[in-house]
Amino acid sequence: MDINQLKDWTKDIRVLNVANADVEVENNTPLIMLGKGRQGAVFQVSDDICVKVFGNAEDCDREHYALSLGQKTELFPKIHAKGPLYIAMDIIRGVDVREYLQSQPLTRALSSKLIEMLITFKEIGFERIDHHKRQIYVQEDGSLKVIDVARTVWRDRVYPYPRKLLNSLGEENKALFLTHVQELAPELYEEWLHYIRLEEISHQIYQVLLPEKPNKETLKNLSKKLLTTEDEQKYVNQLQGLVQKVFKEEWVKTMLARGKDPEAVMEKIDQYWDSLEQELKQGRDRGRDRGRDRDRDRDRDKGRKQERRYEGETRRSHDKHHHGGKRYEGDRHRVRTVGKRKSRHHK
Repeated sequence: MDINQLKDWTKDIRVLNVANADVEVENNTPLIMLGKGRQGAVFQVSDDICVKVFGNAEDCDREHYALSLGQKTELFPKIHAKGPLYIAMDIIRGVDVREYLQSQPLTRALSSKLIEMLITFKEIGFERIDHHKRQIYVQEDGSLKVIDVARTVWRDRVYPYPRKLLNSLGEENKALFLTHVQELAPELYEEWLHYIRLEEISHQIYQVLLPEKPNKETLKNLSKKLLTTEDEQKYVNQLQGLVQKVFKEEWVKTMLARGKDPEAVMEKIDQYWDSLEQELKQGRDRGRDRGRDRDRDRDRDKGRKQERRYEGETRRSHDKHHHGGKRYEGDRHRVRTVGKRKSRHHK
């Protein structure tokens, strides 16, 4: 591939972003357009290489970054060159999952491949472990390839389960895929089902809130399903995560405003939280030790009190017996004295 020629061609291709629609393209080159989407258009450069031209540099940088994260896997196309508004990469062939499922069933083998794809997304650092079926291609050997990954990174809000993939499969294949997940990865299935139910509850709450006069009792009952504070340990973890999130965001903003390196800032934040968690752990350990010491001292004091009580009761019993003996001897003496007096009187 002639890089200089590629640069000249990309200068003669104009891509314009359109709100909620595919880009508009003005092509003044001999390159054939293979397709277009919301961020850019793809043109064939050779039998094996294509170039994607973007409407803005931000989308280009995001796509390049996301592709770079997956270059050591077999899931992503290989990158050959990059410019301010273009990326040259391998052409992905095969059949996308949308077209594939129109003529073929969703097998356990394909479901397993889709789960492995999501695992790869997680392992390489994608914030959104999700993808639409039309952007996933089934290869001749049964493996998968993905395209259009710009939206998988730098997302402010993401779904905690593969919502886009599930919904894009359609109701029948979605239910079948979840059945396969339940068989292949039961814990993963339970977590996804948990979030799906929470989403359904959220929709129900929205319908309750929509009228001008919502039913407060209905809302109250529905909202109980979203409560997360009953489990103390989970609540503490969630609260700690919330504090860390806010602190991290504000710290990054402050440091960036001072012109600091973002990676260095993130590294310091991670170091800070690691040290703080270690201190908290040590504090909890010391607290448990102090608690055990207090219990031991309390048991020892209790034993001593019981010993003193036993000794007191023994002493009282002895005194009672001793004084009783004295009273008996005194009574006997009085009896002898009275007898003698009576005898003298009779005389």
